[in-house]
Amino acid sequence: MYTLAAATMASCAPKGTVTVPDAPLEECVYMGDRTEFAVWAPDAEAAQLRLYHSASDDAAFKIVNMKLSKKDGLWKVTVDEDLKGALYTFQVKRDGEWLEETAGIAAKAVGVNGRRGAVVDWDETDPEGWADDVSPEIEPSDIIVYELQHRDFSVHETSGISGKGKYVALTEEGTKNPDGLATGIDHLKEIGVTYIQLLPSTDFATIDETRLEDNQYNWGYEPLNYNAVEGSFSTDPYDPVTRIREFKQMVQALHKAGFRVILDVVYNHTTNAANTGFERTMPGYFYRMRPDGTFFDGSGCGNETASEQEMFRKYMVESLEWWMKEYHIDGFRFDLMAIHDIETMNLISERLHAIDPDVVLYGEGWAASAPAYPAEKIALKANTYMMDKVGAFSDNIRDAVRGPLGCENAGFMDGVAGNKANVEFGVVGGIEHPQVSVEAWTNNPLQHVSYVSCHDDHCLRDRLEIATDASETERLNMVKLAQTAVYTSQGIPFIFNGEELYRHKQGVKNSYNQPDEINAIDWTYKTKYKDLVDYYAALAAIRHAHPGFCLGDADMVREKLQFIETEDPCVVAFRISGLEGIDSAKSLTVLLNGSKKLATVAIPEGDYTVLARGGKADVDGITAYSGNWITATATSATILAEY
Repeated sequence: MYTLAAATMASCAPKGTVTVPDAPLEECVYMGDRTEFAVWAPDAEAAQLRLYHSASDDAAFKIVNMKLSKKDGLWKVTVDEDLKGALYTFQVKRDGEWLEETAGIAAKAVGVNGRRGAVVDWDETDPEGWADDVSPEIEPSDIIVYELQHRDFSVHETSGISGKGKYVALTEEGTKNPDGLATGIDHLKEIGVTYIQLLPSTDFATIDETRLEDNQYNWGYEPLNYNAVEGSFSTDPYDPVTRIREFKQMVQALHKAGFRVILDVVYNHTTNAANTGFERTMPGYFYRMRPDGTFFDGSGCGNETASEQEMFRKYMVESLEWWMKEYHIDGFRFDLMAIHDIETMNLISERLHAIDPDVVLYGEGWAASAPAYPAEKIALKANTYMMDKVGAFSDNIRDAVRGPLGCENAGFMDGVAGNKANVEFGVVGGIEHPQVSVEAWTNNPLQHVSYVSCHDDHCLRDRLEIATDASETERLNMVKLAQTAVYTSQGIPFIFNGEELYRHKQGVKNSYNQPDEINAIDWTYKTKYKDLVDYYAALAAIRHAHPGFCLGDADMVREKLQFIETEDPCVVAFRISGLEGIDSAKSLTVLLNGSKKLATVAIPEGDYTVLARGGKADVDGITAYSGNWITATATSATILAEY
């Protein structure tokens, strides 16, 4: 990632004035006895619609010339016959040459490998009861996000899941590991998470869906069709309806189980730009281009998109609205969000909150390198305060608790000094606080995503095994300490799939295309590390029982959360008081001890219930305590509630 100071002031290549339609972009509208097609290419010389019976056909069974509407820049045609099941492409002529065929920029249903759009009857894509599907109501104080990759989560032989690596894996109940412990969706219920963040599930280009028997793997951060469902996680990628229905069944099952669903979206770049609908309809328009025609590359993936362009801004908003309205998605995680401009992100927030006031929006407040847009206008983490109801991942608490990227050390959880200020910054949720020295970047603590591990970089276990020479018992204590910091912070807690099982990836840092033996979660670890799983579940239960850990308002945090002074650079202690009417407890006290010795701090005299201590946690309390001290053994956390 890069820093704010390093951001360039370069601007994208001029695009000129283009006609942008007022109405939502609809490239294929099926109406039974006729289908309307449209493709946006306002400065093209000609455009054709090509119809195919299947993805493997070399020749179209019908080619139809399209007509330009100068009012909206769309080339349009209506085919007066029932085309259900047909595939289609558009072909655009520019400078006397026909560009390569494309499914368009907004295909909502596609054939195998996404190269051709599909004509579907959308009513047939709905599973039984879809019209009655309702997202569960979840209070902001109950948000706990679990990042999940479809294949990682279910493909291992020990998962007990039939639909391994597929959307339908998350519809199966009653699945168990070889020792009879819950896996799959039942496991998610047990550990108390409430939002499931799915790694990219929109159609991406890096897996050949015609040879899934080869067990290909990719995270999917190479998007091809933003509005269509990825086929490799479907039981039949050749059937456009099947992949859509199974995705909906998954969302429906998660909702019924009490979860909301967040989709990881990757609008900051595309796969090989030459293969996209963007370049095959309006070359150069959707990307930030240098004067010599090459792509700026703040994404580190060969190109960066231009969210400030009117049509791409419209496209992003409408695409996200589509996922909410058609697929009942409850939130979005924006990959490399700092590629996008603040104006676009605020418009997205406005439009999506109009659909669902509880929609959750956050992203990576950084890019791979400086984007070609002014630093003060992009969605950098440092600019989060300029965005409305849009959050960002906090590398402050991540790097402080587990050590910076590069495995130099394991940070606060391993007794490394110099991290205290950023741990405290994470505790208050990134806001301005009189006792915190780190510069604030949020207006509201719910804009701060607290985490120590995600799909990027080493997972937590690998990090510890590489960066420390501690025993496994000591490392497990570090994991518990780290997650206690996350779960008791005022921001949104976020955990990576399988870390509660102490999963590893054999030391692989960037496993985006590694085989299952690297990425798959071994569910026997739930048996081996059940004590850790139980600790995660208890932390979630404690947070759900005590909304004082998520006050949701900066002024309230400043008023009610005070840090307790400690001389040890690896000890953080804080007290949240005055909680009458907010919490069942009138105060909550937390001691995070990253040092290698016992930590003790003074607190007001009182009668307390010990919720966590010495690597054990229980929402109903471990024991009662009366006194004016709080202690934590080496590399552990203590939580007290005063009722």
